[in-house]
Amino acid sequence: MKTIIFATGNMGKMNEIKEIMADLDYEILSMKEAGVEAEVEENGTTFEENARIKALAISEKVSDAIVMADDSGLEVDALDKAPGVYSARFMGEDTSYDIKNAEILKRLEGVVGDDRSARFVCAICAVFPDGEIKTVRGTIEGVIANEPKGKNGFGYDPIFFVPELGLTTGELDPRKKNEISHRGRALKLIKEYL
Repeated sequence: MKTIIFATGNMGKMNEIKEIMADLDYEILSMKEAGVEAEVEENGTTFEENARIKALAISEKVSDAIVMADDSGLEVDALDKAPGVYSARFMGEDTSYDIKNAEILKRLEGVVGDDRSARFVCAICAVFPDGEIKTVRGTIEGVIANEPKGKNGFGYDPIFFVPELGLTTGELDPRKKNEISHRGRALKLIKEYL
């Protein structure tokens, strides 16, 4: 069986990845499960650059496996697309998402309707054992809710409202979220490529 090592230590993300890719005939491992340790500085200016930096760094430590890395985050148009590539590090890496979400809501006070437009972005880079590199991007459009809702998902999910569903991604059933999410869409593109 072929192996995919996903360069992440985020177990919420890893659970989503494994569920979305369960129908592939690949063993899907986190770095920890594969016994790979590395601190990679994500100093790119785009999601694609950061995903590529991570995937290439980890691919140097393994052989005979496809290495995938993603960089994902929230872009809020009224905040000049912040937090963007700094989504995980917004207000400090150890700051809880409850605090991060509250800060975004505070910064959007007085901003209404479509002016609260936002999107989740996910870029995934796959590095193959032969050196081939493939990068894809998935997005989901929405608006920032007026208050956090829902306990599903993680991160910014409670404040990301999907108008056509009438729910935040934090309120969505995990299977439904994986069908429509930025990560789900990017992983679907990678699956089609595989």
